[in-house]
Amino acid sequence: MKTIIKIFTLLLIITQFSTLANNSKQQQAVQEVIQKYINGTSNADPTLITSAFHPKASLILSHPNKPFWQVTAKEFASWFKTKKVTRTGAILSITVDNDIATARAKITTASPVKQYIDQFLLKRFSDGWKIVSKTANQLDITQSEQVLAAMDKRVLFIVSSADFHGDSALATGTSFSELVEAYDVFINAGYQVDVVSSKGGTLPLAYINTSDKTHRQYIYNQDFMYKLAYTLAPEQVDPEKYLAVHYVGGGNAMYQVAENKNIQAISMHVYEQNKGIISAVCHGTAGIVNLKLASGEYLVAGRKITGYPTAFEKTDAAYYQQFPFAIDNLIKQRGGIFNYGQRNQSFIEVDGRIITGTNYQSSREVAQAMVKQLNNM
Repeated sequence: MKTIIKIFTLLLIITQFSTLANNSKQQQAVQEVIQKYINGTSNADPTLITSAFHPKASLILSHPNKPFWQVTAKEFASWFKTKKVTRTGAILSITVDNDIATARAKITTASPVKQYIDQFLLKRFSDGWKIVSKTANQLDITQSEQVLAAMDKRVLFIVSSADFHGDSALATGTSFSELVEAYDVFINAGYQVDVVSSKGGTLPLAYINTSDKTHRQYIYNQDFMYKLAYTLAPEQVDPEKYLAVHYVGGGNAMYQVAENKNIQAISMHVYEQNKGIISAVCHGTAGIVNLKLASGEYLVAGRKITGYPTAFEKTDAAYYQQFPFAIDNLIKQRGGIFNYGQRNQSFIEVDGRIITGTNYQSSREVAQAMVKQLNNM
């Protein structure tokens, strides 16, 4: 009897993993269809737009004199034969339910500046996923100049996928506070934010406080939590899109990031090729210790850097015994100048296009310093 139960349990687990893998595959397939729509409308490519829709798809759009304005996908695509306005888009969320799916995207146009939320209904056919219906609503924009300045400017958050400290059973995760405080600054400044983790997929989280106003705002924000549930894998990232990378802390930032060659390549492309910003907060500074310039010199050499110092750690605690290195010591070994402020108080260092913060309390100030530079790029 026990053997039968064990076999049944094993089959159930295999089925669950198979379902998760399939859902992930379908999620990506839907994402590719929505991206066709975004790319087609941004680059004035009617053929690409049409390929995203089912031939019988209908679009319900807004018209000042038509309460119910319905057009075909072919008619809609014909409006994009020439590029009349600058247009960008970003996927906000996707939900897959077997062979149907819904998706949301934010679209920004210039001349004049407008923003829309596009909502899609998709269905899976024998030849793949297709959009069967689309509608949209226009957002109110109070600072159009700010939106225009940030249009198509992206920031990439870099986080760790590690669930545990080293090889131990001690749970860890990415600091939710550091995520939301920085994200809030960038989004309110009009920037788009993507999240890449060392392994991609669902992100382990730590230090969530639903009594905190900002935490509560984002823990129930569908678009934000979607980004954390479906983080990009390093090989999915096109570094050409970003003007800044931001290494987020939490205990797991000590693992899987600093040694990841793909993440290193992304960051240095942004810094050297795109002339962008590299930033880090708290334990996130561990992620930049191995970054090297094209010259072979360490990025931190001769630079003022801050992060979570050994002086603030519980060096006799079990978690600390798992750390592969001490952030401040390694920064100094690499030729950096490591400084830090008072415990539980914000402290940042701005050294050119390298911006770092001591602790989670520094997250918002680091992001604000980044936005100040990004607005001039």
